[in-house]
Amino acid sequence: MLVREVMTSPVVTVPVSWSVRQAIRLLYDKDITAAPVVDEQGRMVGIISEMDLLRGEFDTDRRVFLRPSAPVDLAPSPGIEEVMTPNVRTVQEDDDVMAAVDLMITMGVKSVPVLRGEQLTGIVSRRDLMGMVAYGDARIRDDVLAALRDSDETSAWRVAVHDGVVELYGDAADASAARKAEMIARSVPEVVDVVLRGGGW
Repeated sequence: MLVREVMTSPVVTVPVSWSVRQAIRLLYDKDITAAPVVDEQGRMVGIISEMDLLRGEFDTDRRVFLRPSAPVDLAPSPGIEEVMTPNVRTVQEDDDVMAAVDLMITMGVKSVPVLRGEQLTGIVSRRDLMGMVAYGDARIRDDVLAALRDSDETSAWRVAVHDGVVELYGDAADASAARKAEMIARSVPEVVDVVLRGGGW
């Protein structure tokens, strides 16, 4: 499976000119844990996480937050450049999804930006990967069944999916119908392989 099949796109980004507090509001409103930081030309210059932002905001001057009478809005908010992580590790959208998994495990990060060449096109998060594992096979099965039902020759085939591998069960009248069912199944996104089980195949 390719990264582009599981990534979130378009990706929410944070302008490098923003303050930490502005970025906190954006991540909170969008319910995301990290976002790439971009310059005026839209080029990625870093990445910012919830922990980076909280550390930047509350480490500015802890004494300000200990004074009950001091409004939080009066506390200075540092700029994004002061707390972001530069030199971000990325993956390409056509990389195998395991490249993103390996980065998350080895680097201890929750999100990995996705590029098409040098252009930022998406982001893949642990949640994206969890969703792929939790619902991937069921979603693939539904998509394959829907595609097979569009043709009278293949509408009766039954489908099972395990780890992205589609198993087709049916009584095909001839080899051409079986080949058609296989081709239809292979055209469905996220299908890893197709195995014919019916009609003596």
